Amino acid sequence: SLPPSLERLLHHCLEKKPEHRFQSARDLAFDLETLSTVSQTGRVEMAAASSHGSIWRRRLAMLALSLALLAGGIFLGRTALKPAPPAPPTFRQLTFRLGTVYSARYAPDGSTIAYSAAWDGKPVELFSVRVDSPESRPLGIGSAEVLSVSSTGEMAMLVGASHRQHLQFFGTLSRAPIGGGAPREIQEDVAEADWSPDGTQLAVVRDAAGKQKLEYPAGKTIYETGGWISHPRVSPQGDRIAFLDHPVPNDDRGSVAVVDLKGSKRILSEGWEALEGLAWSPAGGEVWFSGARSGTALALYAASLSGRLRPVLRGAGGMVLHDVSRSGQVLLARTSERHWIMGLARGEIKERDLSWLDSSEPYDISADGKTLLFSEYSEAVGANYAVGLRRMDGSPAVRLGEGIGIALSPDGKWVLSALPDAQQLALLPTGAGEARKLSSQGVSHSFTGNFLPDGKSVVFFGTETGRAERLYVQDLAGGNPRPFAPEGTRSTREQSGVLPVSPDGKFVPARGPDRTISLYPVGGGPPRPVPGLLPGDGVVRWTADGQGLYVWAKGHLPARIFKVDLATGRREPWKELAPEDLAGAVQIYGVCLTPDGTSYAYGCVRMVSDLFVVDGLK
Repeated sequence: SLPPSLERLLHHCLEKKPEHRFQSARDLAFDLETLSTVSQTGRVEMAAASSHGSIWRRRLAMLALSLALLAGGIFLGRTALKPAPPAPPTFRQLTFRLGTVYSARYAPDGSTIAYSAAWDGKPVELFSVRVDSPESRPLGIGSAEVLSVSSTGEMAMLVGASHRQHLQFFGTLSRAPIGGGAPREIQEDVAEADWSPDGTQLAVVRDAAGKQKLEYPAGKTIYETGGWISHPRVSPQGDRIAFLDHPVPNDDRGSVAVVDLKGSKRILSEGWEALEGLAWSPAGGEVWFSGARSGTALALYAASLSGRLRPVLRGAGGMVLHDVSRSGQVLLARTSERHWIMGLARGEIKERDLSWLDSSEPYDISADGKTLLFSEYSEAVGANYAVGLRRMDGSPAVRLGEGIGIALSPDGKWVLSALPDAQQLALLPTGAGEARKLSSQGVSHSFTGNFLPDGKSVVFFGTETGRAERLYVQDLAGGNPRPFAPEGTRSTREQSGVLPVSPDGKFVPARGPDRTISLYPVGGGPPRPVPGLLPGDGVVRWTADGQGLYVWAKGHLPARIFKVDLATGRREPWKELAPEDLAGAVQIYGVCLTPDGTSYAYGCVRMVSDLFVVDGLK
């Protein structure tokens, strides 16, 4: 017997969905007032009823009001108890100069930070900075990279460090107080290191017999790979080491892994196209890292020990994680990275930019100096990269297909290429024709190879499961890869690219297990030593007469190119290569040269970094 208007109001108060109820007490009061006015004007049939009906009406109105107030109270209570959205993280910038931050670590006080950087085109140097001060203080140690700071305030660092790949250096492991002082050398030929929680032991990554080994403590191998290892970090409990595992030399794609002290490895997250930077969460329950599924724009992620992955921080640009403090503050660098190609065509006097997109790398140049083979790693071309050709006169680039272009055939009709995801070599036609894959028989390539001068066979570096890298030769007409050098033989370039082959097709220069460079016979047999070559040399190509080698002293800016006589070992300076502006330039790589030295191309990486402390990340 309720009046229809009162019944509607009552149902409106009791709607199941909050958004369908009255949204404020003001709205409810307005409807009640309207209902009362309608009753007084006689528009409700019960207005003329007896006093008993009037009392009943008032009771119903009071009931409706009580229910409405109750519903409103529940709505307001739920709104008040609903947790507020988390506050956005706060960023505090620590560095303000133009250049590259390579590594940064917290000191035990959580306020002091030691970092390695190359500012304004100068060499890498060691600095310290406090979170509450924008002024960095040089520590007076040049050509050094900080690797770790112990709980007692002692730095592990590389001195005499030379850049190898990405953010990794190579040098002599040393230790020094974070407050300053001369470093004490510990071990040569080290790439990475990290202190144990109590500051008494070091986990070390170094080269040995053609593999990279993770040792903990130093001298005890708990993991090794034919690829490379970066960013090893000992857990807060000291029972595991987290690291980034890269299966292919010079390629930063890979997986996030942990290994216990008995050598049992477990992958936490895989399928990453780029990985740089890693640290444990303060409690040790997660491994934080910066990675990208495609391209080079890294974001921050966390992986639990069970493998559960979650995003932590994304941005429009790239970011590299360097450390996480005990209180949870995150030390990261905002980075902008670009790879470009400079080249000089025959008969010209000025270099020109031969890049395609934002991540172009040179691999080979035709003997006549007219055509450049390059690979493009930009996010725009996809996860498998792209192979391209470009005329040295700067004509538009031609995309040949997916993969990494390694070498041009002697007749210029084919490109030896590689598919990163399939770990297999292939031939791409430069004109009309069909691509074809080469038989691998369990041999994974490492993006470094070349055609023999007759164009009927290829040589390349590769690995078999459980074995170290070495040289292989393969007949293009059919057949499987055949090794012709011992395990532990590696490229002198330290980067993927064309492999120098002698003009007669009989020898390939390579770095042996003892790190000395020798000439390895393609037909098999003992290697031939080369006088005049230094351990840090990278061989670019043979001279046209086969009597010498063009080499470059890696790890220097500008890149210094020499001509070395094979008979006498005499080193003759040939040229220095570098872009005009060296600020932020990380390295010169992929030097390509014609036999007569009249035309060349080289790649350059520019990485500009700003270091930040970030609060509020969970």
